[in-house]
Amino acid sequence: MTLEEKAAQLVGYWLDQNGSVVAPMADELATGDDRVLADITHHGIGHYTRVYGTRPVEPSARAAWLVAEQRRLVNETRLGIPALVHEECLTGLAAWKAAMFPTPLAWGASFDPDLVAEMAALIGESMRALGVHQGLAPVLDVVRDPRWGRVDECIAEDPYVVATIGTAFVKGLQSTGVHATLKHFLGYSAAQAGRNHAPVHAGPREIADVFVPPFEMAIRDGGAKSAMNSYTEIDGVPVAASPELLTGMLRDQLGFDGVVVSDYFSVAFLEIMHGVARDRGEAAALALEAGIDVELPSGDAFLDPLVERVRAGLISEDLLDRAVTRLLAQKEEFGLLEPDAFADEAPAEIDLDTPRHRDVARRLAEESVVLLSNDGALPIAASSRVAVIGPNADRTAALQGCYSFQNHVLADYPDTPVGIEIPTVREALAAVHDVTFAYGCEVEGDDRSGFANARALAAASDVAVVVVGDQAGLFGRGTVGEGNDVESLDLPGVQRELVEALVATGTPVVMVLLTGRPYAIDWAIDGQARPAAVLQAFFPGEEGGTAIARILSGSIAPSGRLPLSLPRSAGAQPYGYLRPILGGPSGVTSTDPTPVRPFGFGLTYTSFAYSEFSCGAVEGDAFSAALTVTNTGGTAATETVQLYGHDVAASITRPVAQLLGYARVGLAPGESRTVTFDVPITRFAFSDRRMRRIVEAGEVEVWAGSDAATEVTERVSIELPGREVTSSDRRIVGVQVE
Repeated sequence: MTLEEKAAQLVGYWLDQNGSVVAPMADELATGDDRVLADITHHGIGHYTRVYGTRPVEPSARAAWLVAEQRRLVNETRLGIPALVHEECLTGLAAWKAAMFPTPLAWGASFDPDLVAEMAALIGESMRALGVHQGLAPVLDVVRDPRWGRVDECIAEDPYVVATIGTAFVKGLQSTGVHATLKHFLGYSAAQAGRNHAPVHAGPREIADVFVPPFEMAIRDGGAKSAMNSYTEIDGVPVAASPELLTGMLRDQLGFDGVVVSDYFSVAFLEIMHGVARDRGEAAALALEAGIDVELPSGDAFLDPLVERVRAGLISEDLLDRAVTRLLAQKEEFGLLEPDAFADEAPAEIDLDTPRHRDVARRLAEESVVLLSNDGALPIAASSRVAVIGPNADRTAALQGCYSFQNHVLADYPDTPVGIEIPTVREALAAVHDVTFAYGCEVEGDDRSGFANARALAAASDVAVVVVGDQAGLFGRGTVGEGNDVESLDLPGVQRELVEALVATGTPVVMVLLTGRPYAIDWAIDGQARPAAVLQAFFPGEEGGTAIARILSGSIAPSGRLPLSLPRSAGAQPYGYLRPILGGPSGVTSTDPTPVRPFGFGLTYTSFAYSEFSCGAVEGDAFSAALTVTNTGGTAATETVQLYGHDVAASITRPVAQLLGYARVGLAPGESRTVTFDVPITRFAFSDRRMRRIVEAGEVEVWAGSDAATEVTERVSIELPGREVTSSDRRIVGVQVE
């Protein structure tokens, strides 16, 4: 291979880049390249970027074009190497007419890895049918600050929940032959003040014990094939230029043997946003040396600037060979180097939103909706006259996250239909109740002109359902999403005023939140003039309206749990339930960071009792904990049993409560089941003062609870043996429900 041919394999090409806003600074960094594709790919190409997810294209027609294009690369370039095709797939395949699933925060709220794996497998099947090889998901960033716009892409604030659910997604996607890409390695969600592309000031222990574990599980247990660097810099070192992280930690320590792709334009950012490179050539050298194998979305730095530096002797050609070898091995694994790789035609018809897709989308949405409060207004009686009000009550976009095709792409194509059926909350409720409707106000802005009509409808109804929250979008095109960071955690616009105006009518009000982040809504839960019930839904996808209507009407009982703490104020951020003693309320400060609702919280339409809790001594490298759970109410429902632990006295400060394991348990009225947790002692591991990962000998307490703040069982003390944790310690918590 010539230098130019090697470099060509290490870059992508974004066919529809110009004018796109689906990546940061895409307009500023667009190539403006008007050459024909044959000229652009004269030396070959590594990746094709977002073939389906940049503009609305008919999937089957685009698939036929892609097969023909791959044949052209095989037949008309000297080496005859096809391209890898990558696409976003965080809330479903980012393609027109493809199913739109709940956002990752909803995955976390479901506490259901098996269902997430089922969803990911469906996404992978769609991608394979279209000739897509690599999905840019899951996001394994641990939530640290809800002001950060990308919270809706994350799973939870607990590393173990992120790890187990994220790994389930990896396994599901890769079971179809599509490679998952772990994002964003590393520390991105700890950006200063919750701002996108901001410095990170996390210490090495927080990095090792909070941010690394999800990636480790996804690599060691999930077999993830691809990873993507984060945009951030940690203690002054950009991750994209850090061999300590991208090679020393990711490969040498965690055992990753796949391909590292750059987050879009992050190689160029080494020059223009971090200031550690004087030009694109130096940026390319830094990134390649650090361990980035492929520059996405285009070859701004890894083409001519990199080749020039190699020829000048400023960088070793061995580094190109290292990256090319990894990339070609990936193509070989996909079978792209076989002579008949594209012998078959693309399918003439492709259904990307089948009944199977919709069934999984509905079930995941149903499992993710969290009931935060209920003064008896729910479920709504079948004979009730229902006023449906609010800016998110009758908008399909309000059900979807930032990386959904509708909000990510179709926002630039307002005349293009969504292409799939997405019942809104109003439409779904109208199928089971006598409904009237008013918007009341917009998501943003201060227009209160719709308040009077909304109040009149509420006053004339038996119950008012007010649907408020976010509009997901990119870089200022919404209230949450990539680049949409906030200083306040108040509901956007005048939505709180709308809710309070409806409560003042005296009609029972049910507040439904469709959001991509948790908001400070203590006024709605603990206030004097509060709604009668509050439901939290994190962008529940195409079947979210149906799921919410089924829960409101009592067809099913809510079972979602908060995957992150519900904040009291923006001023208390960053906050997480994995806090030491000093991280909580104290008599030496006037501020109170205690959340309005804790991690793991969620109500339902029945009650549960825990009994017969026991915790055995450590045998080998694990201990067992067991309890009986009984549905003591009159409604069938699902309880998410959570096992917590606390290190009583350690050589470094430890969390006052740490989730050890969890299990969803469905119970009929009066039914009891026994839940047994097989807990490896490594769930108590941490990095000691010498940064060795250890299980420290000593006393720990273990208990079962319905959330991180509520102890449903008595604490049991056990003694842990001390030992160092090695890379072979890969066990997760085993759960049996009988």
